[in-house]
Amino acid sequence: MIFSDYTGTSVAKMKNLRDELRKNDSSYKITKKKLIELAFKNAGIETDVKNMEGQIGVAIGNADEVSAAKVLANFSKENENFKILQGVLENKVISGEEVIALSKLLSRGELLSKLVGLINAPVSGFVNALAGNLRNLVGVLKVIGDTK
Repeated sequence: MIFSDYTGTSVAKMKNLRDELRKNDSSYKITKKKLIELAFKNAGIETDVKNMEGQIGVAIGNADEVSAAKVLANFSKENENFKILQGVLENKVISGEEVIALSKLLSRGELLSKLVGLINAPVSGFVNALAGNLRNLVGVLKVIGDTK
């Protein structure tokens, strides 16, 4: 979850933000601070939502921890009124700076594709080495055949 202050952000821009979050399997809810605090109290997470400044919106990432943070960080760069306040990661409260640092990480899909590439690299290297040896063998056999 990521808390943000959306004070002064137009309805059209908020709609664009929600659409972008939806594409990344995330959502953005606007609710009263008292309800957020009550929900956290029931979940056993200690945070002081009442003292957060401005109008609070909550982004919830369903797919992974990074996608919602990336969308909000990009949106806050484009809209000066929109501010990332803090977040909750694995039942621990993190600061706005930590949320922005989280947004700079690779997404789950990108990390998985890198992992597959790293796993595949030794195999493809081995195949290339074998292909090189076969090319050399064919070259030697051709030279021997040409001389005889």
